[in-house]
Amino acid sequence: MSALKTLIAFLVFVLLLAAVPLLLSYTGHGNLLLAKFWVLFAFITGFTFIVIGSVLFIQRINPELYAQAFLATTIVKMIGCMAFALLFVLKLHIDNGVFLLNFSYLYFLNTGFEVYVLLRNLRNQN
Repeated sequence: MSALKTLIAFLVFVLLLAAVPLLLSYTGHGNLLLAKFWVLFAFITGFTFIVIGSVLFIQRINPELYAQAFLATTIVKMIGCMAFALLFVLKLHIDNGVFLLNFSYLYFLNTGFEVYVLLRNLRNQN
């Protein structure tokens, strides 16, 4: 999968990911979203973009380091998102159930997209 195709797929993924919260807001179920949901969305999605961009850059420089770079950047993303979640919960007094739902929705779908990109780039090209 080329870098341009990956970035276009990421853009489509982000639009689809943002569609569900927008629909919840417009259908009157805004209580299922955090007040600062879009801050959380921007942080996790931005981190995912950085991971995908850096892994694609490393793949162009040295393709043998692709898997190691993916694992390293994913671990940095995981630690960064968990630290952000901790600060988010400590600084803002929010409903824990809604936060868990929102954070899980964003984090696991973004991680799933990263794995999709990994599998598409590591598949046998024969």
